Amino acid sequence: MAGAGAQEDGYRYGRGREKARDAARVETFSDGVFGVVLTVMAVELLQTGPARESGRELPDALAHAWPSYLAYVITFAIAGQVWIAHHNLWRYIVRVDQLLLVFNLFVLLFIATIPFTADLLSDNLRGSATEQRLTAALYVGTVLGEALFVNLSWWWARRRGLLHPDLDPRLARAVARRILLKPLLYLLAFAVVFVDPILSLCAYLLLVAFYLIGGPGDLRPSARPSGGGSAA
Repeated sequence: MAGAGAQEDGYRYGRGREKARDAARVETFSDGVFGVVLTVMAVELLQTGPARESGRELPDALAHAWPSYLAYVITFAIAGQVWIAHHNLWRYIVRVDQLLLVFNLFVLLFIATIPFTADLLSDNLRGSATEQRLTAALYVGTVLGEALFVNLSWWWARRRGLLHPDLDPRLARAVARRILLKPLLYLLAFAVVFVDPILSLCAYLLLVAFYLIGGPGDLRPSARPSGGGSAA
């Protein structure tokens, strides 16, 4: 008993004694959040659809509701592009730690806020200049927050050695440069709101289209499995 007590007293906490965890649960949970967000946006659109408008002909009702449709399409495109980017980045992350989980939760926090800001955007797109700029600021705050925490997640995964050991460091740096450009482009799209709010929304769509074009770290249709190394 004395020997067992001495061993217990001599125990010291060490990170090497912790069991590592892969990224499977993080990806599953994140996919669930993305799915709920996109579903909520669709439900919001149905609730404010022309079928609930009274005293209007259907063509007139459809034309009157165009801000809701525009906000929905743009927000769905942004959320969809973020999901694709998340899917692509996390296939290179093979382990997680506490801080990476926190960073990913913040990404999902901003994603979950998207339906709220999209609803504000559709309601105030034809409002006063002050209302347009305020809702545009809230909107860009949401997408900018998401982009910043995606950057932090990738930076931390690289710093802590959580990426696949076969990942080429040059590819990891190229991915980092590409996602770092995103917050700057979001700010540029926001600046356009002072010229024209509709033009600003079109700038968001152009940004989505830019990131849907294959780049470093994205899945390539022509990629073939190889025996060694990682596919770019």
